[in-house]
Amino acid sequence: MKKQILIVEDEFIVANNLRLLLLEAGFEVCGIADSYQEALDMLELHQPMFVLLDIFLKGEKSGIDLAAVLSEKGIAFIYLSANDNQQVLEAATVTQPYGFLVKPFRKKDILATLEIAQYRHAHGVEARLRREQSLQVDLTNMLTGTAVLTERLRQMATRLQDVIPFDYALFGLIQPGEQAFRAGSYFRIGFDDYQTIQLPDLKNLIGATSEELSALSDEATISPGEVFNEADFESLSRRVPVKRLLSKKLGLNSHLEIPLSMTRKGMFLFSFYSRRSDTYTADHLELLRRLQPSLQLAMDRLLAFEEIEKLTEQLKRENIYLQEEVKTSANFEEIIGTSCKMVQVFDLVSQVAPMDTNVLLLGESGTGKELVARAIHNLSLRKDKLLIKMNCATLPANLIESELFGHEKGAFTGAMEKRIGKFELAQGGTIFLDEIGELPIDLQAKLLRVLQEKEIERIGGNQTIQVNVRIIAATNRNLEREISAGKFRLDLYYRLNVFPILLPPLRERTEDIPLLASFFGQKMARKTGKPFLGIKAEALEEMLQYHWPGNIREMENLIEQALVLNDGRSPLQWGRSLLRELTVLPSPDHSANMSSQSLDHIRELQQATEREYILSILRKTNGRIRGTGGAAELLKLKPTTLESRMEKLGIKKMHILQGKPTGV
Repeated sequence: MKKQILIVEDEFIVANNLRLLLLEAGFEVCGIADSYQEALDMLELHQPMFVLLDIFLKGEKSGIDLAAVLSEKGIAFIYLSANDNQQVLEAATVTQPYGFLVKPFRKKDILATLEIAQYRHAHGVEARLRREQSLQVDLTNMLTGTAVLTERLRQMATRLQDVIPFDYALFGLIQPGEQAFRAGSYFRIGFDDYQTIQLPDLKNLIGATSEELSALSDEATISPGEVFNEADFESLSRRVPVKRLLSKKLGLNSHLEIPLSMTRKGMFLFSFYSRRSDTYTADHLELLRRLQPSLQLAMDRLLAFEEIEKLTEQLKRENIYLQEEVKTSANFEEIIGTSCKMVQVFDLVSQVAPMDTNVLLLGESGTGKELVARAIHNLSLRKDKLLIKMNCATLPANLIESELFGHEKGAFTGAMEKRIGKFELAQGGTIFLDEIGELPIDLQAKLLRVLQEKEIERIGGNQTIQVNVRIIAATNRNLEREISAGKFRLDLYYRLNVFPILLPPLRERTEDIPLLASFFGQKMARKTGKPFLGIKAEALEEMLQYHWPGNIREMENLIEQALVLNDGRSPLQWGRSLLRELTVLPSPDHSANMSSQSLDHIRELQQATEREYILSILRKTNGRIRGTGGAAELLKLKPTTLESRMEKLGIKKMHILQGKPTGV
C-alpha cells in the first residue's frame, strides 16, 4: 500500500513540482492545500501518513499552527521553508518536526528526508505504544493493589511524573449520589519526594471554605479536559477562588485537568499543577484519554471489590443482629390491651407509623416502649428493612459512639477490624434508641448532627456517610427536668420530641390485667411445655389490687415464675403465696403464719442477696450482658430478663465498676 502524502504549500508551482517528484518516486499524493482550513478539511478526508508543510500559508494561521494539530493526530510532518528568520525557526523547532527542507530543494534531499522521517515515525510510534502500554499496566496494578486508596493514588502520581510533570496533583473519584469526594492530594517537595495532603488539611492549608473546596470536583464534572497556561490559568483562577488560593499558596502557574468517565457511573479526575507557566500541552490530554479504557477497567474492579466487601460486612452484621434477636426472643406478635388509654396509644401509633416523623416514647420502665417501637416500624413504609435496637444505658460511654457510628480498623486500641455502626446497619430502616436520657452529653451533640445533616462519620474515618434512617427514641426519665439540670440538650429534645407518645403504667390500665396475665400464661406454657390452666380468682383479684412498680415486665416475670412452680394440675397462684414459695429462708410450714411485715423483710433480704450475686457475675464479665461468656449466659437468663432484674434491683453501670457492694 502506497504511503499517502499531503502537500500544504501556498505557491502552486512549488507544490505541483513536489507532487510530480513524489509520484515519480512511487508515493501517492492525496492533495494540495494552500491554507490552514483547507489542510484541515483534507486531513479529515484522506488521513495521510505524512505532510510536507510550508511555514507560511494563506490566511491568518501558519504552518506552525497546523503542526500542533498534526502532532495531536500523530501524523509526521516535514517543514518546507525559504525563511531563515531565527525567531521563526525556533518557533518551528518547538513543534518537533520530523525534518526541514529548505527551498529550493533537490529530489535526493526530499527522498532522503522522507526516508528518515518514515523511520523515525515508525519507531517513534512503536516506542510510544510500548511506553504507554507499560504505563497502563503500572497504573492498573497500582489501582488494584492492597494499599489504601490514597496511597495507591500517590503511587500513580509518582509514576505519571515521568510523562506529565507537576508540582502539585490531585486525583480523585467523583460518584453520583456520594457527597464525599474520594481524592488524594500530593505536593512535590523533592526530586522523588511527595507530601500527601488530605482534603481537610488542604482546606486549612490554603484557607478555603468547604464550599470553595467542593468546587475542585464541581468544576471537573462540567469540563471536557483543558490546558491552562499563563493568561488562561490567571483567568481560571479569577473564576474559581479555590484555584486562586492554590496558585497563591503553592506558587502554581499552569494547570491541566481532565475528568475521565467511568463505566460504573462517575468520573475519575486528574488534576495537575506546575510552577512553570507553559508546562502542559494537548499531548498530555490525549495521553490521559488513551489511558481511559484501562483506568475504567481498574476502577470498575476496585469499586466492585469495595461493594462486595461492604455488602459482605453488612450481611455479616445483619446476620449477627438477627441471631441475637432470635436468641433474646424479643419478637412480640401483638400488643395486648383494650383499655381507653391503650386505645389512645393505638390511635397515635396508627397516625404516625406511615410517616417518617421521629417519635419519642415516654413512660415508666416496663410499659412496653420497645413493643410500641416495633409496631410503629412494622406499620411504616420501612417495614421491609431492619429495626435496629440500641440501649444507651447498657454500654460504657466510650463504646456507645462506636456502636452508633462504627469505626475504622486501627481507629483506637482494640479496633482490630472495621465495624459498621447501628446507624449504617439500619440504612433505609428504623433505629430504636432506648433509654435516650442515659446518653452522655458529648454524644448528644453528635446525635443531633445526624438528625440535622443525615450523615455520620465512623471513628477514625475521613469521609461522611449519608444515612436514611427513622429514629424512635424512648426514655423513662423526665427529659425536661434533665434539661434544667444540664444533663440533656434542649436542641436534641426538640429534634426527638416531634411526636411524643406517653405509655400508661399498668396500674392505670387495670382492665387489661386479666388479658395480659392470660397472654403471658399461654406464652410461658408454650415455652416451658407445661399446661396453663388459668389463674385462681383470688390470685387475679390480688393482681388487680397490686400497684405493679415494674409494670408489664414485672408481670411477665412473675407469671413465668408462677408457672415454673406450678404442679401443672391446678390454676396458677400469685401474690404473697407465690412469694412464700420463692423464699427459701423459712420452711413452708411456718410461712403461712408469718405476718405481712415479716414477708416484706424476707423479700428485701432476698432482693439484696440476688442483687449482690448478679453484681458479682457482672464484675466477672466486665459489665457485658449479652453474647458468649456474658452475664446472661452465666446466669442462664435471657438478656432482656437480666436487664429487667438489674433495673428492678437498681443496678447501674457505676455499681458494676465499683470494687465492693453498694447499698440498695
